Amino acid sequence: MSLYRNSAWFLKGMTEFTRNAFLSASKRFVEKDLEVSMAGRAFMITGANSGIGKATAMTIAKKGGTIHMVCRNKDKAEEARADIVKETGNKEVYVHILDLSETKKVWEFAEAFKKKYKALNVLINNAGSIMSQRDTNAEGLEKSFASNVLGVYILTKSLIPLLEKSADPRVITVSSGGMLVQKLRTGNLQSERGRYDGTMVYAHHFPLLPWECHDVT
Repeated sequence: MSLYRNSAWFLKGMTEFTRNAFLSASKRFVEKDLEVSMAGRAFMITGANSGIGKATAMTIAKKGGTIHMVCRNKDKAEEARADIVKETGNKEVYVHILDLSETKKVWEFAEAFKKKYKALNVLINNAGSIMSQRDTNAEGLEKSFASNVLGVYILTKSLIPLLEKSADPRVITVSSGGMLVQKLRTGNLQSERGRYDGTMVYAHHFPLLPWECHDVT
């Protein structure tokens, strides 16, 4: 890493990722802002069986929202769904099994979803993956790139027509501060050259995401 990237990462960490940073940000937090109903709104959350994704699904379900959990592992997804339903009493929680690294299947899933469901208000691109070694999908694409970049793009682009038909649509993409430690190398997006470091490849792909959080319209 360059001196600039080391410095940028250090400063971001100090201002956003420490206890003092949390305490500082909490002073601007207004709890009443969370007192909203999500009833009648549908949310698709990728990677919803654990971590940030599950916590997001749980919170929205408590507020009456319909949840579409898009997960890779069926058993973990069903277990997470059971937890959410038990905790919230909201049975409008649906599991969809999809590996975002299989880009053709991502497109097929999105097309099928649009035919089956009439509304989707919010898409939350939360899922991400770090590969321990370089691997390719059925289309010959490096899996980290396929999952973290291309799969996200295809899912979002394919679902925008459905989102645009819904009230107050949103697309939210969870990114990573790790992007600050890697220079964007457009000539090596597939990580074909040099030593493969899964963590660095993961960090390298996030600057490629063209959105953080924006209105579809």
